[in-house]
Amino acid sequence: MFFASDNAGPTHPLIMSALTDANAGYAMPYGADPLMDEVRTQIRHLFEAPEAAVYLVATGTAANSLALATLSQPWQTVFCSPVAHIHEDECNAPEFFSGGAKLTLVPGTDKMTPKALADTIAQEETRGVHGPQRGPVSITQVTERGSVYSLAELQALSDVAKAHNLPVHLDGARFANALVQLNCTPAEMTWKSGIDALSLGGTKNGCMGVEAVVFFDPDKAWEFELRRKRGAHLFSKHRFLSAQMAAYLRDDLWLTTARAANAACAQLAEGLRAAGASFLHTPDANMIFAAFPRAAHRRLHEAGAVYHIWSGELDGEDPDEMLAARLVCDWSMTTDQIDRFLSHLG
Repeated sequence: MFFASDNAGPTHPLIMSALTDANAGYAMPYGADPLMDEVRTQIRHLFEAPEAAVYLVATGTAANSLALATLSQPWQTVFCSPVAHIHEDECNAPEFFSGGAKLTLVPGTDKMTPKALADTIAQEETRGVHGPQRGPVSITQVTERGSVYSLAELQALSDVAKAHNLPVHLDGARFANALVQLNCTPAEMTWKSGIDALSLGGTKNGCMGVEAVVFFDPDKAWEFELRRKRGAHLFSKHRFLSAQMAAYLRDDLWLTTARAANAACAQLAEGLRAAGASFLHTPDANMIFAAFPRAAHRRLHEAGAVYHIWSGELDGEDPDEMLAARLVCDWSMTTDQIDRFLSHLG
């Protein structure tokens, strides 16, 4: 009963097998391996973007930070939500890799609105040389609270950015989960919606540790290559990144694992509703924020369930007090695990 994070799930057997296969013999380093050629071809085909520049790094923080650094100048600011991963969970890495570009938070929840974004952008570049200049807009899909932007919502945010000639970055750590939820194409959820650069996640969805960075405008390619090398994120034995991403995309494995995670989450959400839990956010993909009584939390912890209590304290006198939990399902979650978890709620 492990619902703490999809980061903690196992690597998919097909990806492990691909790593073993890649370990045979020799391959040129630094991304010159044949498997990387396959990855570029796969991503360009899937995203209907034959000119896209495609790169691999090992972590989501590297993907986001290096992409944003490529899209910004040190004197600019990046616009994002108050709970964006780049703000709350990356130890100021975007600021570090960009050489000092700051983050400006767009008021609201996990989902930015066009009006809030427009108002926030308008408040910058008002002090001439003394203040930060406007820089990229960064959107998270799936959001850090488990919500999914519709295509119309993505386009509306991109339109605001484009009205100010600002590039748009998409943090897609759970990109596949959003894609299968919207039942759209990768192109529709990226460049056709105004996205200029994408951090395409693999680690949370069955890979051992690989993320892709995709620039739909190849003019940014060389700068990204320099930043990746200078930032110590260019792997020598790059074939082990390529092997993961190639296997991940091959035969739509990435969509299969995302559907499995989302389906597990839907099953869990249905059981939580039946048990009387309340939801802090609509669980659109594979992440749930739900509140249920302290007594149920105690039973679950005693039974070995692993998840994060989001608000409130497990230790307390009132067994009926509602405590919020963050529950995340990964591709390997089984029906039996979910049924066992739900059996301790009532």
